[in-house]
Amino acid sequence: MTSPAARDKFRSFLAKKGLRMTSQRLAIFDAALGQAEHFTAEQLLEHARAIDSSVSRATVYRTLPIMTKSALLREVDIGSGEKFYRPNQEGGDQQVAQVVCVDCDRIFEISAPFMSWYGNTVSSKLGLTPVSQRLQVSAQCDTFRRTGSCPRRG
Repeated sequence: MTSPAARDKFRSFLAKKGLRMTSQRLAIFDAALGQAEHFTAEQLLEHARAIDSSVSRATVYRTLPIMTKSALLREVDIGSGEKFYRPNQEGGDQQVAQVVCVDCDRIFEISAPFMSWYGNTVSSKLGLTPVSQRLQVSAQCDTFRRTGSCPRRG
């Protein structure tokens, strides 16, 4: 279940853009914010259609950038050609490093509190203020390499 504050934030953001909160957008919003793991647009389409069967693929692809710009979702690019998304947790620590398993493309996030210090330090040397940053590590699964089976596969 999504929080009323997040729903109000989305509704307000849509209104500022001259857009309405349609039943399809609401289903996409509920499906996206209900995910605990990273997801693709196609996975979101499947989850949203479980809520409202009328949700179209086009509406999902048009709504994802809106949700990203409103800071309700984070977009994650692991270099595979497909974007992944994850809900921004209200009050959550956004200073995370992403570790991508190259064997199964699963994305893990770990707390990385040093990122704030690093971003501020290197930016201030240039007279700039950081607005975003990311740390992403590609890693191999040792168990998969030994056994041919990934214990973290979904």
